[in-house]
Amino acid sequence: MRIWLSTIAALAAVSSASAADLPVKAPPPPLPAPVLNWTGFYIGANGGYSWGRAGRTLNFFSPVTGATIFSPVGTGTTSDSNMNGGLFGGQIGYNWQSANWVFGLETDAQWTGQRGSASATCAATATALGCLPGITALPAGAIGTTATIDQKLEWFGTFRARAGVLVVPNVLLYATGGAAYGTIKSDVTIASLTPAGVAITGVGSSSDQRFGWTVGAGVESMFGANWSGKLEYLYMDLGTVNNTGVVTTGAGLGIGANLSTRVTDHIFRAGINYHFGPGRY
Repeated sequence: MRIWLSTIAALAAVSSASAADLPVKAPPPPLPAPVLNWTGFYIGANGGYSWGRAGRTLNFFSPVTGATIFSPVGTGTTSDSNMNGGLFGGQIGYNWQSANWVFGLETDAQWTGQRGSASATCAATATALGCLPGITALPAGAIGTTATIDQKLEWFGTFRARAGVLVVPNVLLYATGGAAYGTIKSDVTIASLTPAGVAITGVGSSSDQRFGWTVGAGVESMFGANWSGKLEYLYMDLGTVNNTGVVTTGAGLGIGANLSTRVTDHIFRAGINYHFGPGRY
């Protein structure tokens, strides 16, 4: 029995020594961290709100001579007024990434509900009856000729360059700027009196496409697979729109209104993009 126990112990010792001499298998290497690459095309949608400003100047004039009609306080002039409203649209662009820098081009198109209105009056006074052509005596309650202005920014678009820095691999801070364009619809309604004291109105309406410029900044964050979200601010200047409305009071007499409007805009919007190509999370 002792012989058997000695044999078993010897075999166990040999087995343990052999096992200790076996090479240890190294653990598998860790998986590489996901690589995020901003280079490539993207397409998306956005929505937001815009606080517009319409700086309007309106002058009353004689459509026969073209001369400006003055009242005791000068020409009829409207002050600046708001042209606010919501907006939504889409964008498409391309990015190039170099180290922590990202450069790109983007174009977008937006529908807007921005609109605003104002009015101006050419006062009917004994020394300014040009505001009521042909009238030699003021009818009771006559206030003069009034122009009412209604304007709407129907849509706009931009074509911009973007340049920014990655503060972390998935968060981009950027500046942007470029061209802007849009259509402004203007309605000018003129209310006056005939020499007989009958109320009359005339309407001038037009849609003008304007070209201007825009600058802004934003932040964009990549999340999930191929998706990013962004917040963006743009300042847009579409330049000046000119419109004319005329009302004829009879016997070749009448009065008109020349409207000049400069449209600027403060745009805040949020958007989401889908990025094409390899190298995403």
